[in-house]
Amino acid sequence: MGKNKRWVQLAIFTVVIVIGALTLINNLYATDKKPVEGSKAPDFTLVGLDGKQHQLSEYKGKTVMVNFWGTFCPPCKDEMPAIQHQYDKLNKQNAEFLALNLGESKITVQSFVDQYKINFPILLDDKEEVRKRYGVMQYPTTFFIDPEGKIAKIRIGEMDEAFIEQTMASIQGASGK
Repeated sequence: MGKNKRWVQLAIFTVVIVIGALTLINNLYATDKKPVEGSKAPDFTLVGLDGKQHQLSEYKGKTVMVNFWGTFCPPCKDEMPAIQHQYDKLNKQNAEFLALNLGESKITVQSFVDQYKINFPILLDDKEEVRKRYGVMQYPTTFFIDPEGKIAKIRIGEMDEAFIEQTMASIQGASGK
């Protein structure tokens, strides 16, 4: 009886070691690198609160701000009026603003949008797949994408209106738009 117990323990230990080694190897050699400034922005398609599908690549030729946020995040809430104001100023000037909500219910997000009178596209990253693909770990995180689809600037943390305006202008100026 004691000998069989020892073999079972050894087998379990071996399985745990093999699984751990495979996980470590998989993580070391993963090809999913998080995007950095200067790299191509990973394409995505998400459904918006408006019920329509929004695909990042559809905005090629425009300067795009992609903001990862949640209603649970005080800095995210604080920057929304600044984003809205800049959207009102720039949305006719070859610019687009996309706010990707991080896994919250549609009702929660809609209530927030109504309260803050947001009218730029709010996309629902229900399973947080886009967040993971972009390597976002802190909220808010914002990616500014140039008209060619490359990441021009990454901002972690709250933005004020001046920062948004200057960043969008510098990208638009650099692209000749």
